[in-house]
Amino acid sequence: MASRVLLRSALLRRARSQHSARSLATSASAAQPAYVVFGAAGGIGSELTRLLSASGGRVLAVGRDEGRLASASWAGAPGVTPLVADACAPGGADAAIAAAVEQFGAVSGVANCIGSVLLKAAHQTSDAELATVLQTNLGSAFGVLRASVKAMGKTGGSIVLCSSAVASHGLPNHEAIAAAKGAVAGLALSAAATYAPSGIRVNCVSPGLTRTPMTARITGSEAALKASVEMHALKRIGEAGDVARAIAFLLHPDNAFITGQNLAVDGGLSSLKPR
Repeated sequence: MASRVLLRSALLRRARSQHSARSLATSASAAQPAYVVFGAAGGIGSELTRLLSASGGRVLAVGRDEGRLASASWAGAPGVTPLVADACAPGGADAAIAAAVEQFGAVSGVANCIGSVLLKAAHQTSDAELATVLQTNLGSAFGVLRASVKAMGKTGGSIVLCSSAVASHGLPNHEAIAAAKGAVAGLALSAAATYAPSGIRVNCVSPGLTRTPMTARITGSEAALKASVEMHALKRIGEAGDVARAIAFLLHPDNAFITGQNLAVDGGLSSLKPR
């Protein structure tokens, strides 16, 4: 009889110990949010990945170029795992989100930092160029959103897409990119309404001209850079960190009452007349 009591006591202690370990693991997971950053090797995506890692987050850093992922500024940072996947290709975003769920158990935040620049008037833009701009910007955003909401359906989370100031501020020779980025803003607003009951927040950031490798053709020209600076009320162009910090703010669970917003990170380009 005494041996059975001791056995039950030992089993109870073991069960309590296992429960405590699971609780600690769950608490650690909750305290260490899991993120997916698409376009993680680009200027803004790279800076965002670094910020999320520095704040203690676990990050799946997604890009389609293995070499650029390996040489990104966050390479080797704690909690960051690179993944080669193309969100512009069919199934690419789904595969990346599935990999994140398998690795982290759940995903609390997703950012799509994939984008492109095409400076051409409509009559100079070919069908192929338009299709590429739409797929790179709108197609990737739609795919990332669709895959993310499926994964977040039971847990909630935050999704941030990237639009652009040019979608709301008319600039010459931006027709294709303005159309694509305007569609991204509309996509985010509708999705925010659709998925709010599930606890999923969807927001946008809309940068002005930002200094990244993608915009080097503009920022590398002294005349073009000077003209761009003059269009911004703050008299400077954006840096990758300016936009990355805004995305990180919207992703953070502390800001869980913000959804359906399009945050302009543009030095006043879309709303102020420069002096």
